Amino acid sequence: MTAFKELRLLPWTGPDGKPCFLNTDDNDSPMSRLADNMESVQLGMATDLLGQAVEILAEADADPDDLRLLTKDLTGALRDTLRVATSRGQRLDSRSTDHRSH
Repeated sequence: MTAFKELRLLPWTGPDGKPCFLNTDDNDSPMSRLADNMESVQLGMATDLLGQAVEILAEADADPDDLRLLTKDLTGALRDTLRVATSRGQRLDSRSTDHRSH
């Protein structure tokens, strides 16, 4: 059985908000590629949102509703980005452990 740390944390959660994991040794499997693509989309959206945030925050009279929406969107983007970073970090740790054991 695959150890917990060897499972890939996917860039989405289940319907109940719990993390989803992928158990595969194939980094080119359809699910791995889907996860890679989703991570790319999430990071791209976070980059775009950061640009929008800079513009909104530069406005002296920014609308409070716009600021609330910005905060909500930034919170979601940060959550996604941290999930991507965690997943990639775990995979890097796993690879370095694999190389040391051979």
